[in-house]
Amino acid sequence: MSRKSFSLTTLGAALLCSLLAGKALAQTAPPPLDDRARRGLAIVPEGVKLNMAGRDRALVGLGSYLVNAVGGCNDCHTRPAYAPGGDPYLGQPEVINAAQYLTGGRQFGPFTSPNLRPDAKGLPAGLRLWQFIRTMRTGIDPDPAANGRKLQVMPWPVYGHMLSSDLGAIYEFLSALPSAPDNPNPGP
Repeated sequence: MSRKSFSLTTLGAALLCSLLAGKALAQTAPPPLDDRARRGLAIVPEGVKLNMAGRDRALVGLGSYLVNAVGGCNDCHTRPAYAPGGDPYLGQPEVINAAQYLTGGRQFGPFTSPNLRPDAKGLPAGLRLWQFIRTMRTGIDPDPAANGRKLQVMPWPVYGHMLSSDLGAIYEFLSALPSAPDNPNPGP
């Protein structure tokens, strides 16, 4: 083998290895976050630790954005919504009640908002993704004891217009929350 042929072969092998390594890195590097996902991750309430193991960071971030910046889920599914001294309606700097975040308990007449946090099986509100999407689209109460009754307070007609991918992002965010028992503070 001539020196020129050896050099070209070595160069070709090095180039091929470099390309393969670059492709492998590109496949393992997380995708860049869009503005909504970045904002969503930034506004997760302080004190709420997300379980990101095996989760798509961009999807969790988008879900947080939809839950915390667009959907207002905290208003109905956290009781009380704000920590002592953190109620923006009283002119205080906002501090979400992290201990009760999305654990339900707010009363609306005879209805109590449910806990949205994952159950012992890791299912948000005890629902699989398809059940969550069906509830958001149809308003059918997922509680078997409700006998197919429509949710009367949940604004499901509005959320039902969301893209399935957005509902999936919300579900992914809720799945990343730590489990928590039902809110022990039911009330107005």
